[in-house]
Amino acid sequence: MFSIFKKKTSGVTDINWLGVDIHSHLLPGIDDGCKDVAESVSFIKRLQDLGFEKLICTPHIFTELYPNSSETILPALKKVKDELVKQNVDIEIGAAAEYMIDEQFTIHPDLIALPGKHLLIEMSYLNEYPKIEQVIFDLQIKGYSIILAHPERYNFYHQNYKSYQRLKDHGCIFQLNLLAISGYYGKDVKRTAEYLLEHKLYDVAGTDLHSERHLGVLEKLVNSGKLFDLLGYYKFKNMELFN
Repeated sequence: MFSIFKKKTSGVTDINWLGVDIHSHLLPGIDDGCKDVAESVSFIKRLQDLGFEKLICTPHIFTELYPNSSETILPALKKVKDELVKQNVDIEIGAAAEYMIDEQFTIHPDLIALPGKHLLIEMSYLNEYPKIEQVIFDLQIKGYSIILAHPERYNFYHQNYKSYQRLKDHGCIFQLNLLAISGYYGKDVKRTAEYLLEHKLYDVAGTDLHSERHLGVLEKLVNSGKLFDLLGYYKFKNMELFN
């Protein structure tokens, strides 16, 4: 499985080929990502060193745990931008959100989307939200393009790959978590990511960076050339859609 991506070692030890990270938790103190501005800036510098040119931070909006809104997200973004300027770090950084689709989710005029009205959504890892197709449709009617975060991590699809095609048929854009292909999230997630790659069901990729541990694993994968050897030949649309 996945043999079409096992090319001769390339020696590419950066991530310029992806360019834009569309999913991360780098804003300080508002979800389970970076704890403070110092950590945010440190992580951003290291991501820039890996070759990212643009970072779009996507803090959770999850009513029960992280009831974020533009009132919490935009001030956190400004703090990070101000500190980057102070430290002469020249990288483009923006913010959207990652919305948990559950019974508390509502469609309202202040949804925080990525450029081009791309809205990043997720579900519980344990159970498919029973109205997910209706939510996707309702958002599309409002003009949003729907990006489903890390589809490889939804355990309930691992025994029913046909569900992925069903979501694609409903117009979903699929976003790969980069660490999934390394086995970081487990064998089942890795195997599912390989399936989605082989069937060309992914459109974009992101770090979904939360922590030092995530970043350390990512750095090893990039600096060794392994990440490019696994994914660098896949036609992700990050630059096309978000640069």
